[in-house]
Amino acid sequence: MKVYVNYNDARWRKYKINFVQIANAAALHVSKDAEVSVILTNDAEIHALNKKYRGIDKPTNVLSFELGDDVLLGDIYISLDTVLREADTENISVVDHAAHMVVHGMLHLQGYDHINDDDAEIMENKEIEILKKLDIKNPYVQDSAVCSDLSCCPGQKFLSRLHKFKIPTGGVVRAIIMFALGAIAALGFAPFNMWWATLIAIAVAYKLSVCGENKISAWRAFLRAAPFGAAYAMAMFWWVLNSIYVVPELATQFAIWTIPALIGIGLVGAIIFSVPFIVISCIRTFPACRPFLFAATWVFVLWLREWLFTGFPWNPIANIAMPWLGLANSMSLWGALGLSFIIIGGIAALVEVLTRLRDKSCWLIFFIFIILGGIGLFVGYRNIELSGANNNMSPVIRIVQPARSAAQKASHSREDAMRNAVANIHALMDLAGAPGNPDLIVFPETSYPFVIVDGDNISLADALDKNIILGATSYADDNIFNSMAVVLPNGDIQTIYSKSHLVPFGEYRPFGDIIPTPGQLTPGGGPDVIHVNINGNDFSFAPAICYEIIFSDSVVPKDTAPDAIINITNDTWFGRTPGTYQHLDMVRRYAIEAGLPIIRANYSGISAFIKSDGTIASMIPIGRAGYVDAVVSGAHETLYRSIGRDGWLIIILAFSCLCVLTMYWVKMRK
Repeated sequence: MKVYVNYNDARWRKYKINFVQIANAAALHVSKDAEVSVILTNDAEIHALNKKYRGIDKPTNVLSFELGDDVLLGDIYISLDTVLREADTENISVVDHAAHMVVHGMLHLQGYDHINDDDAEIMENKEIEILKKLDIKNPYVQDSAVCSDLSCCPGQKFLSRLHKFKIPTGGVVRAIIMFALGAIAALGFAPFNMWWATLIAIAVAYKLSVCGENKISAWRAFLRAAPFGAAYAMAMFWWVLNSIYVVPELATQFAIWTIPALIGIGLVGAIIFSVPFIVISCIRTFPACRPFLFAATWVFVLWLREWLFTGFPWNPIANIAMPWLGLANSMSLWGALGLSFIIIGGIAALVEVLTRLRDKSCWLIFFIFIILGGIGLFVGYRNIELSGANNNMSPVIRIVQPARSAAQKASHSREDAMRNAVANIHALMDLAGAPGNPDLIVFPETSYPFVIVDGDNISLADALDKNIILGATSYADDNIFNSMAVVLPNGDIQTIYSKSHLVPFGEYRPFGDIIPTPGQLTPGGGPDVIHVNINGNDFSFAPAICYEIIFSDSVVPKDTAPDAIINITNDTWFGRTPGTYQHLDMVRRYAIEAGLPIIRANYSGISAFIKSDGTIASMIPIGRAGYVDAVVSGAHETLYRSIGRDGWLIIILAFSCLCVLTMYWVKMRK
């Protein structure tokens, strides 16, 4: 039989495959004068042919075009791109898989088919028989070893069942599964701390996204991943809507927005959190490359969340490590971005390993993530040691938590406003003036009931004869700010710092008046370091109001070395919902990243002294009025603070690209 080989893609030439011999071996019932053409091509050409002649809009491995003539048998098109992917997935050689495709195509030209099970069995048996003569193992068995199903290997019975387990991947069933996985993934964060649930949910969702061998359109990939993103966002952020019901007047006005807001959270989550799954569904590559692609995309999305509507980078995956002090402290090197990359990449790499136990490249990638985790642990434990140092001991600081309800602060008339304001001041005085001799008293966000301007005298500080820090609304240049005032013992205001990261839909209107918003504040000038002279000693701190502390690199200015961070906040709006506990974990994470102790005064949430390794030295629980005195120390420069969030993003993306390109180079040389 005459075999004509056409190299439409020159990459085929390097594999030195004897296509003439293989095609002749598969010529079962043809004359010596018969002719066949083998066209060696790529995904682009075979995709076009598949769409034109079969109506299937995707590439395939082999296409056979039978001419119905005893002499001119027809043409066999084979795509190198698909052959490479499938060979890598099945952990077989490119040469053997290409030979299988030639045999498969030749049998089609001779009338064999696999439309039904009986015909498929006949065709497969013929393929096995022909390939055996060519000294090529059975392509339909995972491995030619005796225990090809893994069941005879020690400890492999579970893995054998895992390989046989199939997850429904179609239509409504798939959407329900992905939605459930998204909700489960949110359980890894405080207060549940079910980190294993997050890992399992993401692993299964990842597996569902890569279980098909051919890439799909971005729109179809979005529809598949959207249920996960929507459920993940709603399960993680529903608590923000609790704020609507804290003040009766607000509830009357805004309660109607509860369901639309929850749907909005789901829609935004569907868009944002679907992106990593869309990327790995649409960009088909070698299995060993996918973990880098998936993890790097996830991290890039996390970085983008720092900017959308002034940003809301809540709960990076790194936060599920908070119960594990050593691992959590690896953020002193990697930051939240880096640790999230390692966790996500490690999950994906483990899935690839469990799917392809004999693929050495998948094991290599998995070990890369294990090594990165080990480096992080080493640096993390070093950070814990540095946090225990007693250098730069602060003055005695008192945190005051008033824990007065919104109803106690609410005003229904001018008389009510004045009466409540006086009552609030007395409550602050009682707690601040309790036994003890603090050098600095820190009151939480919005604790001072009057609007202040620069030049005011704060009688509260004068009465206490102490340096105080308090949260209040301030007014300047026809603008209203959410501010922190540093007040001297005589009542004079030393410094006013104003919040720069405002809460969208709470403190400013992202869409003007389209969606009603309680306040319209003006942002402050950004990060600062404030110095306070206490008993002749300089105490410096970086101020942070409310959720400014969740933004990496947003609080401590570059090239500064404050003694601590003072964070004033008001979690009254969120009560005992997960948001309050998660906010505390975000503060702990920032302490680790920055290498700085944090003094956190909360109006009615969780006030705490947090060490620079993220541990809580002392605290006041949710809803309890009280005070706590302490000194802080252990401030140090972390490697993360030197590199910064943006620096680490560049490193992560560059590292991922380098690893992917290296894997491609190695695979293409085989």
